[in-house]
This record gives sequence, C-alpha cells and structure tokens, in this order.
Amino acid sequence: MEDTEEKNAQAKGKDKEEIPEEPKKKKKKDEIVVELQHSVAEKEEELKELNNKYLYLNAEFENFKRLKAKEKQDLLKFGNETLIQELIPVIDDLERALDHTAKTDENKGIFDGVQMTLNSFMKVLERSGVERVEAVGKKFDPNFHEALFQEEREDMEPDTVVSELQKGYLLNGRLIRASRVSVSKKPDIQ
Repeated sequence: MEDTEEKNAQAKGKDKEEIPEEPKKKKKKDEIVVELQHSVAEKEEELKELNNKYLYLNAEFENFKRLKAKEKQDLLKFGNETLIQELIPVIDDLERALDHTAKTDENKGIFDGVQMTLNSFMKVLERSGVERVEAVGKKFDPNFHEALFQEEREDMEPDTVVSELQKGYLLNGRLIRASRVSVSKKPDIQ
C-alpha cells in the first residue's frame, strides 16, 4: 500500500509540476499568435501598397492609351495638313487663271478646262476634309478672318466682311489658312 501511496503522491507531484509548464506553453502560443497577427498586419499593409501601385499604374496606362488613341486620330485627320497647305496656292493660281480668262470670249475653251480642273481638284480636297471658310457678307471673326483694311459702307453693318482678297480653308474643322478680307465700318460724318 505504501508503494501505491508513493506512486499516487509522485503522480500528484508530477501533476503539480506540469501545471506550471502549461502557462509557459500558453505564453508561447500567445506569443506565436501575436507574431502571426503582426505578420498578417504587415502582409496586409504590403498588399494595400501593392494594390495602390497597381491602381496607379492601371490609371496611368489607361491615360496613355487614350493619349495614343487621340494622337492616332489626329494623325489620320491632320497628317496631310502640310501637303494641303502647299496645294492651296495652286488653287489660288487656278482661280486667278479663271478670273483672267473669263474676261474674254476668245479663251472659252481654256476657261472651261481650268474650271473642270479646279472643280475636280476641290472635290479631291473636300474628300480629304478640306472646306472653304465662308467670309463675304458674314460678321468678321478674327478666328477665321484676317482683316487687311476697312471700307466705309453705309449699306452694311459695321464689322461685316465686304470682300475676300484670299480665301481661307479649314481641314476637318481646324483653320489652316485664314481668309484675308476687307471689313466694313461706319462712314466718318463730317
């Protein structure tokens, strides 16, 4: 019996000795949990930073795509602007030839030929987006007209285009040459 009591006492002693060890294990478990929570918080912060970088780069890329699409569209619309600007003086020359040949009946064949050439030339330019700036009889607009001089006119409102000395042209709505015009003004009363 004594052996049994001793064994029981030893067993109880072991139980008592094990009790202090459990809080140590709990502390270790608590420390591990805290470390894991801290690690998770760090990873969440890293994830937020990476997500913000991703959103920023995505927005930047979308802006880049829009800019390139606009540049491409402008290139298609206005890529031939230099060529058209160089061709406009040819139109002026053809119109001067028409004015000169219209004065006599002798040059009727030349007049008709130049007129047909000018008409087909203008049709080609119109298909490319070129249009003339309307000027005569319109209100003077410095965005489309270049005033070279003023004329005193009683029969017209002031700042109205009286005559066009050189025609203006638009390419897809963009001014490529302003009309050179004379503008009406009220007569000076003496």
